[in-house]
Order: sequence, then structure tokens, then C-alpha cells
Amino acid sequence: MIVETSRFGQIEVDDRMAIRFPKGILGFPKFTQYVLIQPLQDSYFYWLHATEDPSLAFIVTDPSHFVPTYRVSLGVEQMQALALTSLEKVQVLVIVNKRDHVLTGNLQGPLAINVATGSGTQLVLSDRRYTTRVPLIELRRPVEALTA
Repeated sequence: MIVETSRFGQIEVDDRMAIRFPKGILGFPKFTQYVLIQPLQDSYFYWLHATEDPSLAFIVTDPSHFVPTYRVSLGVEQMQALALTSLEKVQVLVIVNKRDHVLTGNLQGPLAINVATGSGTQLVLSDRRYTTRVPLIELRRPVEALTA
């Protein structure tokens, strides 16, 4: 599939990387078709790019790389909405934001994706242990030049 992006131009993406969010993502209900783009091999971060708008994209990651104890429970309704019979076929991703020199993850609003069908939904967790800005990784600060 060919996808038009504002960041990478026109790119070809494997059809298996297509994800459909029937209800959209919070704040963007009109956009339901996305593709997952891995900019670098072996990267922990991906672009979740809307196919309907070249400028709409989110950086996402698998939160287990940064918060090994993080777990998401899916209810019966959520399992049915994703056409899941077991949790073996679900991939959980979180949207990443940059705040100062820290990348944070929205662990309160994870994305659950049925990898077999490409259907996804955004969950809203009531678990108070997780917030929308859980620190994932601190970025190196640029070294300031010293002047004599």
C-alpha cells in the first residue's frame, strides 16, 4: 500500500501494517485508518500514521520495553469489539510524547490491537497507578559550547 505522509513523503507500507480503529483515537474520531511505520530496524518506536491525513501521526511504543510490570486487562466487551478469543493475538502500544528532555508514555490510554485482524481500540484505564505522562526514557541534553 502507498501512503502519503508529511514526514517521509510517499512511502510503501506492507498491508499487514494497516490498523483500523473503528472509533478513532481519542481527540481524532474521524480518522480510523492507520499504518504502523518502523523508521529504523530494531527500533522501539514506531509511527502510527493516519492514511486519511498525511499530517496526522503519533509516535508509539510497546510499553513493556520501559515498564515491565505494566499490564492491561481487557473486558468481555473489549475482547468482542476486537474479535479476540484470547490475549495471545493482542498487541498493546502507547502513544509517546516529549516533555522537556523526557519521553513519556500514555499508560492510561493504551492502544489494543488484534494483530490477526488489524482492528484496534484505545482503552481508558481507571487504574490510578498509570497516568498519561509516565516517564519512559530521558533524552541526552545537548552539550552547550563553552566560550573563553
